[in-house]
Amino acid sequence: MPDAHHSALDDLLDLLDLERIEQDIFRGESRPSIVPRVFGGQVAAQALVAAGRTVPDDRPAHSLHAYFLRAGDPGAPIVYNVDRIRDGRSFTTRRVVAVQHGQPIFHLSASFQAYEDGLDHQDAMPAAPDPESLETPAEMLPRHLPREVADRLIEARAAVDLRYAETPPWGTVGQPREPRSQVWFRTNGKLADDPLLHVVLATYVSDMTLLDSILLAHGRGGWAVGDVVGASLDHAMWFHRPFRADEWLLYDQESPTASGGRGLGQARIYTQDGRLAISVIQEGVVRVPRA
Repeated sequence: MPDAHHSALDDLLDLLDLERIEQDIFRGESRPSIVPRVFGGQVAAQALVAAGRTVPDDRPAHSLHAYFLRAGDPGAPIVYNVDRIRDGRSFTTRRVVAVQHGQPIFHLSASFQAYEDGLDHQDAMPAAPDPESLETPAEMLPRHLPREVADRLIEARAAVDLRYAETPPWGTVGQPREPRSQVWFRTNGKLADDPLLHVVLATYVSDMTLLDSILLAHGRGGWAVGDVVGASLDHAMWFHRPFRADEWLLYDQESPTASGGRGLGQARIYTQDGRLAISVIQEGVVRVPRA
């Protein structure tokens, strides 16, 4: 299995390694996901790669704000156009438009900052089980999903070791519970030391489970079982402290509200030693299918 995992990670890194076709224009390939459109985390990660390649190496990303405009076609490449909005003494700002079939499918604004010392405090890391004590996806998913669905989900996420602290939404259908969930994740293999790469990988994973807590509040199983339909609408991340995406990260997620066919997920991502690394907020369309 390790070889398969490393191959999956290599495939993901290849997917995120964009082709530069002009100074500020990049092209990325796509691949099918568990739904018939491009996975939102892929587009966000590729757009951040495009932005980051126009920024000096000594200015890591500190935030991104994005809108998903149209469903992406997994059978066609995506072109990323980067606008150099500002290059200041401390901050660099980029805007990226992802285009497919002549239409924008995604907008990203990202900001980068040269390192500096400053005030420092954070909320404490919440209690969470040891990630090594939790079931792997290959162990857990077939117990809760039809084998074909489980296999597709395992394959789609094979580059990442993502472990649920509690039963995921599709394992407790019909049983509403507190709209909170925790997962631990890390890449299935070591990454190079490039800080942008770790930020990009965390961005990719951040779109996988953030809306789960909305489903938990209503006893819905989600996209894997088809009792809701939905898609990401917008996504925001703030990168507070350095981290490695190939070391365990705790994704502590909750949903404060859902209404009007939309639901909000918010989360914090901590390193295993308790440092608050990332804050995330996402809103998505969450609809109950018509009978």
